[in-house]
Amino acid sequence: MAMRRALTTITVLLTLTGLLATTALAGGPASRGNVFYLSVGTSLSVGIQPNPAGQNRRTQEGYPDQLYAALSQARPRLQRVRLGCSGETTVTMISGGICAYAQGSQLAEAVRFLHDHQGSVALVTIDMGANDIEPCARLSGDPQQLCILVALGNISTNLPTILGALRAAAGPSVPIVGMNYYNPFLASWFQDPALALASAQLQRLLNSVLELIYANRAFGVSVADVAGAFASDDFTPVPAAGGIPRNVLLICQLTWMCAPPPVGPNIHANADGYAVIAETFLPLVP
Repeated sequence: MAMRRALTTITVLLTLTGLLATTALAGGPASRGNVFYLSVGTSLSVGIQPNPAGQNRRTQEGYPDQLYAALSQARPRLQRVRLGCSGETTVTMISGGICAYAQGSQLAEAVRFLHDHQGSVALVTIDMGANDIEPCARLSGDPQQLCILVALGNISTNLPTILGALRAAAGPSVPIVGMNYYNPFLASWFQDPALALASAQLQRLLNSVLELIYANRAFGVSVADVAGAFASDDFTPVPAAGGIPRNVLLICQLTWMCAPPPVGPNIHANADGYAVIAETFLPLVP
């Protein structure tokens, strides 16, 4: 709850100072009618959380929902369009096959929307790549190494294609904000600290690849440092929590990884975790 109160405070301050109302969310054709915030990505972009039976379900508490709530305080005509797909990889975002879209894939649907609403799109957010590499975390030895190589190869090939298509359709002035990832597998620290450390290495590798791709000036994408917001690399023991590392403690607080069965363990953020992600995106909206 504290995280959501913090997001509300930021929203109020930005609204009072008029910062949001005088930036890219205003001006041009969009200022004369509705403007749109388009979110694309994986299960995080549609707020997936487990229900009491442990079944994943969409919620209205995802990071785009909470980011939209903050932005719409200053821009009442801002409308949200969610195209995310639970389980989407960089491969299926291009080719389709998991979620149903009129245009055949999430990317094609997003490109069509951007083409149809040129001049009226205020913001695009994306999270992509976690599902490419997530299966590798369950493997070990040579199979894991091969899995990682294939996953990073797919990301390195497909994410630039995705970002290039989004940028071309959106135009040069529309803000596009991506993100790196928190590390849900830090929760393995309770069973095997060495495994938690290994998962941190894998997460750093994934995030470094994502950040390198996002940094390409041709795409003009800002990066929300979600890994930093979750202190993913901070193994400093917290005495008040019995010496549990800070990053492990935050994963337990901000995701469902430490929830008892059947709800957990579940890699998705909880409402407070999604609020932290939204807070990380918020300063990157121009």
